[in-house]
Amino acid sequence: MKNKALNQHKTMLPGILSVFLVLSTLGLIGWSQWQPSSPIVTEEAVQWQRHLVFADGPKGEILVKDHVTGQTIAAFEGEQGFVRGTLRALARERKRREVGSEHPFELTARTNGRLVLRDPSTAQRIDLDSFGPGNAALFRNLRQAGQS
Repeated sequence: MKNKALNQHKTMLPGILSVFLVLSTLGLIGWSQWQPSSPIVTEEAVQWQRHLVFADGPKGEILVKDHVTGQTIAAFEGEQGFVRGTLRALARERKRREVGSEHPFELTARTNGRLVLRDPSTAQRIDLDSFGPGNAALFRNLRQAGQS
C-alpha cells in the first residue's frame, strides 16, 4: 500500500512541475509587460544636424528639401530601395498617427560617427549605419547637398 501511494506521488510530480513552470513563465511575461519597453540609451553629442522634407517628384523620384529654406537639395531617381524602404517605414507610423508629410525629419550625425534619421513627430528613429556604410552614405551625402 505504501509503495502504491509513493508511485502515485512520483507520477504526479512531473505534472505539478509542468504546471509550476507554465505559471512561472506566464508570470514573468506579465511582469515584463509592465517594464519599460526599451533601455535608456545615452546619446552622443550632435556633430551636425539637418531638417529635411521628403516628397515624391513628378517622375517618381524622391525629392529632398531643406526644411529651413524650402530648396530642393537632392533627388533620388530610380529604384533606390534602401532610401524608399527607410522612408516607407517612417511614413507608415506617420500615417497611423495621422501626421502629415510637411513635418521635417531630422538627419543627425553623432560625434561617435553614427548617423540617425529621426521623425520628431512620431519619435521613430532609424540608425542608418546599422545597414552598412554604403546605405548610410546615401543619407550622409545630404549633409552638404544644395549648399554652395
